[in-house]
Amino acid sequence: MINGSMRHFLYSISFLAILFVVLFPWQSVESYPVIGGVEKTGIRRLVRLQRMDSTALVKTLPYGARYSLPYVRLNLMGRPIDSNLIPTDPSLEQELEKLIPNGGRAYSLAIMDITPGREPRYIERNATAGYQPGSVGKLAVVTALMCELENVYVDSVQHRWNLLRNRVVRGGPFAVYDHHTIPEYDPETERYSRPRVNQQHEFTLYEWIDHMLSVSNNGAASVVWREAILMRVFGARYPELSREEAEAYFKETPRGELRDLSKSVISEPLRHLGIGADEFRVGTMFTRGASAIVPPEGGSTGSPRGLMKWLTALESGRIIDAPSSLEIKRLMYMTDRRIRYAHAPVLDSAAVYFKSGSLYGCLPGTSCAKYKGNRMNYMNSVCIVEQPDGTRYLVALMTNVLSRNSAYDHQLLATRIDRLLREAGPGEEPKESDGTGE
Repeated sequence: MINGSMRHFLYSISFLAILFVVLFPWQSVESYPVIGGVEKTGIRRLVRLQRMDSTALVKTLPYGARYSLPYVRLNLMGRPIDSNLIPTDPSLEQELEKLIPNGGRAYSLAIMDITPGREPRYIERNATAGYQPGSVGKLAVVTALMCELENVYVDSVQHRWNLLRNRVVRGGPFAVYDHHTIPEYDPETERYSRPRVNQQHEFTLYEWIDHMLSVSNNGAASVVWREAILMRVFGARYPELSREEAEAYFKETPRGELRDLSKSVISEPLRHLGIGADEFRVGTMFTRGASAIVPPEGGSTGSPRGLMKWLTALESGRIIDAPSSLEIKRLMYMTDRRIRYAHAPVLDSAAVYFKSGSLYGCLPGTSCAKYKGNRMNYMNSVCIVEQPDGTRYLVALMTNVLSRNSAYDHQLLATRIDRLLREAGPGEEPKESDGTGE
């Protein structure tokens, strides 16, 4: 017979055990981005997360950012989506129109509900309008790298990941200048800092990609783009390519040839997916140092419909191949922190895979604050949301709201869109499918 005091004690222990599981779900055998991410990628930023005190980690990563590695899978494997993305739910589009702040034309959206257990639904608003994509263009860069990586190792996926983990490259002039800082961590001394990238910085390819996506570093994006070009040029020789050979190539190759090759490397994978040049293109490298070596070509633009085509291709395993698509999705998951659209509290328990970007400018003779441009004020968010109740959807949001920071608008829309789609009822819980692409 258990007395009252003992029963109270056992209830307390049970409650604490449940609370521990809720607060610390990353303690699984292969947690990603912490444990599994370290072992797979060798990214030192993740080593620091792995070693952090549990309480500090709770403050750093929301619940939805702490799922284990096997959780991340591709949602549209075996579920064909019309690549033309023709709207099929007019009534839902009418409801979407009510959610737009002030009904402004400065807001363009594409949304795809891919919740298991019901037919995919696509809705859009002003989705063919072109915007400066800003850092969202870095999704084109990682796509280009995965394409060239597959060309280097056609028959071995593992060799691709080994190359990303083991090949170390220096930033050089391509890496400068960028105001975004990067996380720099030495596992031996445990020294942590947030410097700006300089020409002497050396990281593995995985780490440069992580800096590009997790903290949106422009220098890292130019370095990753540079390495994709070198993979195209040197092919099977690339894994042993020396820094001196790489530098000599860019010094000795005519600028016009570099311009054309750069455009080919960044554009061909997107066109192969059926994404038109007016729907998504990146024509300029992300730093002045890089643009001084590789001339710009054609400018950059993006539309919600074009970015939605990219998202559906990713979830379908069509960005190069299924393993490449899955790896990009994992890299989008392990972001340094959630901002703008992804920062909405309604998404705290959801797994969110996102990239955001912005670009603002002031009218001549005026001044304007950061992210409050009065000439242009682009802010873009690309998101995959996976709610615990089984709801799954994709969002491409592009805005040009002048003279004020529209980050709050993105969070507000995130809340309203989540409510709109979840009111249709929860979908099926995802099965332990082979949507891993591996």
